[in-house]
Amino acid sequence: MSKVFRPSSHESSILSRIESSKERARRFAIKAVIDCMDALSNAIAMKLVENNLVETTNKNGLEEQIHQCLDKLTRAEDFDIDYQVAPFRGLIPNPHVVSIYVTAFVIEQVINHRDTVDIFGSDEEIYFCINQQVTKYIPA
Repeated sequence: MSKVFRPSSHESSILSRIESSKERARRFAIKAVIDCMDALSNAIAMKLVENNLVETTNKNGLEEQIHQCLDKLTRAEDFDIDYQVAPFRGLIPNPHVVSIYVTAFVIEQVINHRDTVDIFGSDEEIYFCINQQVTKYIPA
């Protein structure tokens, strides 16, 4: 039998605080992208190419695509972000919002770009490569 939470109960207030702290962290991470967008897009593109996860004929083109993705993330509404990352939500528990958004972009959009030859590696490998760079610029 499932437990019923009442609005006045102690459990309800704890759950509310947990949810609001998650939302606050999400908003902070997205706003922090603005301050480091150029460096972050360069670092992500470089690591994807160095780790042979993305094969491209133009590394600067890949960097520009990621820069546009990050710019779009800073202006996107919560619904748009959730819609973009929905297929990858189960990839890992508690993903970093910026990392999972860029991962979804790389897997779904970069493959269709004219400069992209191919994308290698699993979704998890791509996520961890991107997340490694994101956490250098934006604390989790």
